[in-house]
Order: sequence, then C-alpha cells, then structure tokens
Amino acid sequence: MTLSDNVVDPSDPKLLLDEVEAAGQRLATARERLGRVIFGQKQVIDLSLITLLSGGHGLLVGVPGLAKTRLVETLGTVLGLQERRVQFTPDLMPADIIGSEVLEDGDGGRRSFRYIKGPVFCQLLMADEINRASPRTQSALLQAMQEQRVSVAGQYHPLPSPFHVLATQNPLEQEGTYPLPEAQLDRFLMQIDVGYPELDAERRMLIATTGAADEKATQAMTAAELQQAQRLVRRLPVGDSVVEAILKLVRSGRPEESEDALVKDNVAWGPGPRASQALMLASRARAMMEGRLAPSVDDVVALAPAVLRHRMALNFAARAEGVTIDQVIAKLCAPFA
Repeated sequence: MTLSDNVVDPSDPKLLLDEVEAAGQRLATARERLGRVIFGQKQVIDLSLITLLSGGHGLLVGVPGLAKTRLVETLGTVLGLQERRVQFTPDLMPADIIGSEVLEDGDGGRRSFRYIKGPVFCQLLMADEINRASPRTQSALLQAMQEQRVSVAGQYHPLPSPFHVLATQNPLEQEGTYPLPEAQLDRFLMQIDVGYPELDAERRMLIATTGAADEKATQAMTAAELQQAQRLVRRLPVGDSVVEAILKLVRSGRPEESEDALVKDNVAWGPGPRASQALMLASRARAMMEGRLAPSVDDVVALAPAVLRHRMALNFAARAEGVTIDQVIAKLCAPFA
C-alpha cells in the first residue's frame, strides 16, 4: 500500500494503521542505511528523522569531529533530498544565502535586473556553524524557515518543497560568535545535542573509515515519499492524556505560571506555544517511526529535552549556581515518567 492521501479514509483505523506500518518500514530502512555511515549516534539519527518528519528544522550542537556535517549530507542522500551546504563565517552576507539581483545588458543596449538564486533554494540546507555569522546574515534564514519563501527587491520567491534547515553549532569556541536570537531559536523544532560515541561504536567507526573502501549511503526514500509521510504524521490521532501532558509540561516551564520552585527561582523565560506544537508533531512522528498508530505520554517525555532546551533561558543566579536547563526539564518531566 502506498502513502497516497487518496487511499486513506481518516475514519477507517485499519487503513490508517496499514499506512503507518508502510511508512514505518520505509523509515526503518532509512535508519538502517544512516546507521551504516553514522556510527554511535542512534538517538541523533532518530531525532533528526523525527524533525524532518514533523516538517521542521533542527539545530545540531556538538564539538567538532562528531559527524554532524556527514549526518546532514547522508540524510540528503538517504531521503532523496537536494542538499546544499553553506559555511557560515563573519564575512558572509545575506545575499550569499538567499541570492541577489544583478544588472544585465540586453539586446539594443537595454538593461534589466535578473534574480540569481542563492543556495537556500534546495530541499535540505546545512547551515554549518551558524553562530559564526552576524545577526544580519542569520536573519536571512528567518523568513525562509518560517514562510518557505524569501523576498528580494519586493518580490517573493517560493522555496522548493519540502524545505528543511539543519544548522550546526560548536558549543566550545565562542570567540567571534554571535548567539542566535530567541526568535530564530524558536523556529528550530529541536535542538539535538550530539555527544561522543560509545566505545564499541567508536571501534567500529575506526575500522570502517580507515580502510581501503568507505561505506557509502544509498537512497531509501524519495522527497515525495517524505512529504507523504509528513502529511500522514498530521493525521495520526492524539489522545486527551497526551494533549494534557504536553500542555501541562510546557506551561509549567514558564516562571509566570509554574508552581515549581525550581522554575520560579531559576528560569528567566519559558517555552511559548511553538513548543507545544513542536511536541505534538514530534510525538506523532516518533510513534509513526515505531509503527504505532498514536503517540503516548512516553513519547512526550522522551522528546521534551530536545524540544524545550533551546526555548528556555536561565537567569543569572541560576547560571552562577551551576543549574542547567536539562536539570529543570528533567524535574518538569518527573511526574510523567
């Protein structure tokens, strides 16, 4: 059975379940092929796939050498997406991302402007070390991420569909960097922290990547199949208990509304409504990846750190005392665990 919208009757759970199982099989193949190239990062792979299935953008945070760039390139290959990479540097200009108009001489000496598209016109854009560019350049992505289009000289230019941004950020070297503004951080569906691989995974990586032949990724899905899966995610039913858990979790992270002393004393500002939307979509996508018809509260708890950690900020006193955002989120998730 295909993932075509024309096949599924939303009122028929059997047909919907068949579609979910078919999508889950395709995604299982994609995960397996990603795992051949990216070693020891199963959770990062899963969160990245969930981000794309939810139709969102991801922020990959980790020290150099953890295969962040290779992950994005491999995702483009496995999912059949047109992928491009932009290396963000302090001298990068907005036109280097979205493109610009150039003046050309035509027949008879007539001059006219022609728009030359920038690298943002792709299906999967890798913004490498995004915090090394100036706020002016970072903001060039804001409209593209939110509206799936850019405006140049008063004219709108739609971006390809699907369109996703996976940005990387180095948490160590902060000299010469510009922190991402809160408005742009909120456009990222998830912040995915990339850690070091475990010993066995690093051993396999060492052997596999230093031999005569290196494993190459192969395509498992097409862009059209990804879009069909994204539409399917939005049709999955969500129980009242999951909705209430999302609302309670997100609203308890706001110091103005929370009854938790840890939040009131340490959080400067909390997650907005986009966090609730992101948790809802991501929970549905996680359920579909595992072949389930509907998400559970466990999905919400598992995804809460990636969805909330970049949408909350600690006050000065909390940072001075060594309190972390992940500690706050773990406390908020404890009643649901």
